[in-house]
Amino acid sequence: MDQARLLDRLRWGMNIAARTMGAVTDLYRPRSPFEPLNPVNRILRMHAGFMPRRGNVLAANVYGDALWHGIFDASYTQSGDYLLQPGRTLFIATQQGLAEPLCVQTNRRVTIARALPPGALGANEYGGSILGNTDILMENWPASVLGVNDAGHPTAGLPTDVSVPFWTVLMPAWADVILQTGDLFSDDLGRRAVVVGSELTEMGWRLVVKQAST
Repeated sequence: MDQARLLDRLRWGMNIAARTMGAVTDLYRPRSPFEPLNPVNRILRMHAGFMPRRGNVLAANVYGDALWHGIFDASYTQSGDYLLQPGRTLFIATQQGLAEPLCVQTNRRVTIARALPPGALGANEYGGSILGNTDILMENWPASVLGVNDAGHPTAGLPTDVSVPFWTVLMPAWADVILQTGDLFSDDLGRRAVVVGSELTEMGWRLVVKQAST
């Protein structure tokens, strides 16, 4: 049996499994870097189930682990698609060969923007970026935002100093949008941060952001 035939049979079997153990799921495919869950982006309704990446369907995923294996017919899906079920939203990170699709469960909606330089010399006496003068790169994308074991400590060393949290952000990539160190992060909780590390992988963006001090 050739690989194409085997892949077709495997996906057919995954569809049968999804109809048995999965739930009705809306599939969204972003058409722009803005509002990927806009109703116009819903392309079909299907059954989908999810299994912890450790492979035990009877065990819950652990805290801080957003990765799941998808059980659904991947003939109709691709990396970067969103899967919406009641109470949960995931995106497909990758579909590699005969392996189950790897999905990321999201917990926040995030916007990434870039500060624009001053519009004219002398308009800004310190020559830096002006708050609010930004270009939105990706708007309102469901993403996984989880804390990491690191924190920034002010150099002053005052008794009232507090550490500044870092977060890891996993989100799909969008063609022609390259996220960079120094880009501005915000989420649906009103939190703001600065990107201090950006890595584009075959599974999308992996960002490290540092909460902006107020």
